[in-house]
Amino acid sequence: MLATTNEAGLSTNERRWRRELRSACLRLLVFAVLVLNLLASQHGESVLVHGQVIGGYGLATMVALLLALKRTGPAGATIAFVVIDAFLVVALFHAHLFAPGEAFDHSLTAPSLAVGFLLLTHAALRLRPGLVVLFSAIVLTGWLMLLAITLAVHARLHPKAGSEWPILGAEGALAAAFTFAAFVCYLLIKEHNVVLAEAVGSERRRQMLARFFSPGVVAELQDDFTNLTLARRHALVMFVDLRSFTLLSEASEPEALAEVLSEYRQLVTEAIFEHGGTVDKFIGDGVMAVFGHPRTGEDDAARAIACSLKLTTLLARWSYERVRHGKTAVEAGIGLHAGPVVGGVLESGRHAEFTVFGDTVNVAERLERLCRPLNAVLVISENVLDDAPHFRSSADWLWKDAVEINGRRGKLRLAYLSRPHPSVSK
Repeated sequence: MLATTNEAGLSTNERRWRRELRSACLRLLVFAVLVLNLLASQHGESVLVHGQVIGGYGLATMVALLLALKRTGPAGATIAFVVIDAFLVVALFHAHLFAPGEAFDHSLTAPSLAVGFLLLTHAALRLRPGLVVLFSAIVLTGWLMLLAITLAVHARLHPKAGSEWPILGAEGALAAAFTFAAFVCYLLIKEHNVVLAEAVGSERRRQMLARFFSPGVVAELQDDFTNLTLARRHALVMFVDLRSFTLLSEASEPEALAEVLSEYRQLVTEAIFEHGGTVDKFIGDGVMAVFGHPRTGEDDAARAIACSLKLTTLLARWSYERVRHGKTAVEAGIGLHAGPVVGGVLESGRHAEFTVFGDTVNVAERLERLCRPLNAVLVISENVLDDAPHFRSSADWLWKDAVEINGRRGKLRLAYLSRPHPSVSK
């Protein structure tokens, strides 16, 4: 399976083995605690049991460390290590159960109990609630069940000995404390996972929004995501497209083609964001932008026209700089139209996308296509200038009346800017 890379630059697989290595190193620390516990033990009869527990835990630790260093191992290895740890804790708790003599001596020591809590927290560090439940269930069941069985056998073999059953009550109190600690670990992990899921979801939404909106709009929409629900609004739609890009792509190397597209998209996107617009989508060498959705303002038309006029200058200058550096000239066309659109975040399975659609979108795309026969860099419908009348005299508009648009009833009056001579863009 291919590893997916996150923002921190670490792949999912890389993070997994980093966690495994960290877990194996923690096991080494627990192993050291077990050795110190054995050295401090005053129960000679249980030394053998302690040694066996340490040996078993040490073997499991070396296997875990080896797998982590080699970055290999079955998917169920984590569960297997948790089960092994749980049974070793049970064995450690009952190290004194089978001491010889009529006097029953359980003597669960504080260091032994501490190891149980230590391995509980180690299981919790996996941040998987199921592992905490599995570990604590095995420890509690084995702990109390084996103690009860041993007490019953001891009472039967030594009927004259005093009753040792109160020990079960004392152990039950310790088991209750262990259960409480396990329950707290479980709740903390669940809460952590909920918070983490919310943070991941928020980051994914932010990344999705950042593809379409300027940073300021992203911050606002994160606070009120309802603005992105599908709704009908009046908006302006702009299409920007490179001329003869197909011929350019056939004659250029992939690296050069990627450079052209990257520079072009960055230039257009920055201009759109600067004027408060939204990047709806990239379509090959085309860019579709929207002004007035998801936020509607009185100056939507003014910002859209200002953006389109600036883009005509920026794109002409970019093409001139390319030629000056011995590269192919690139020309672009822009179409701009205003009208009602339906827009918002559209869910489609695993992919969610902000988009707008409707007749306004289709007309804007067809206006951009008219740039070629009109030899224009910008074609806009008259209703756009009606919404921002002060722009009527801000550029050398040429007019074309009664233009029919394919697939649309009625005719439009259009304003356009002729493509300047290359020397004009110097």
